[in-house]
Amino acid sequence: MEKWKKRLIALHHCPYLNDSAIINFIKMDPTLETLQQYPPLEISRLTSLSQDMALAAIDYMNSPQFHRLLDIYQKEKIRMLTIFDEEYPLLLKEIYDPPLVLYTKGSTDLMKARILGVVGTRNMTENGRLSLQKLVPPLVKEGFVTVSGLAKGVDTVAHRLTMEHKGSTIAVLGSGLMKIYPKENQKLADYIAAEHLLISEYPPFTSPQKWHFPKRNRIISGLSEGVIIIEAKEKSGSLITADQALEQSRDVFAVPGSIVEPTATGTNSLIQQGATLVMSHHDILNELR
Repeated sequence: MEKWKKRLIALHHCPYLNDSAIINFIKMDPTLETLQQYPPLEISRLTSLSQDMALAAIDYMNSPQFHRLLDIYQKEKIRMLTIFDEEYPLLLKEIYDPPLVLYTKGSTDLMKARILGVVGTRNMTENGRLSLQKLVPPLVKEGFVTVSGLAKGVDTVAHRLTMEHKGSTIAVLGSGLMKIYPKENQKLADYIAAEHLLISEYPPFTSPQKWHFPKRNRIISGLSEGVIIIEAKEKSGSLITADQALEQSRDVFAVPGSIVEPTATGTNSLIQQGATLVMSHHDILNELR
């Protein structure tokens, strides 16, 4: 790994530095080599951190702890893509707030394919399962890669169905690659990492936090040409993904449901607001064409 990229990754590991602060560091010093020569007060002003915290972030670039982490990542076959790398996915780069760094495990070539997001409730009904079984296999046959969030319910079934039908899938995590959530999907995550692709914008040993998941959803939609919402309650993380997809000028596809089913409230509402009503995979293909 080139030295400049290594310094950038080190800054990205500092929990009190956000992407905008790191960008400010780059503006101050495009090489990231001479930051320690700047007055602490100036660094503090540009990063909105205390002087001690700002200097601690800079010192971390040369710390033995960080270099030990890099050795672990290499053994675990974890790759790091920055927004400045040529391999960084072009569609994701277009969104309003693309991740500065992506931590990946598996085949990053999958991000160059045609991708469809598939998301929905964790408390999936039998109708949701049947909808996935009707939509995912023919879309896989058409050559689409699916992307979802490895959550219980719709996400898990979408990943599994894709793989069962010899397709490729991407899982975007709301935690680090070494802290799989939910824990019961550890084996699924391991298989996806070995044969498909795991992605996170968080350093690998980052534990999941509630606020990570809504933020994670913008990556699912950002990688995709369109997002399919299978089942969603009135207030649902899937609806956040739909909103983000619309903000990113992506197509939103919603599977309708019974007016008495709570898990159909969100999808039916999306259709009222203009999302494409999906009754078969042809509805999705026609819209994308």
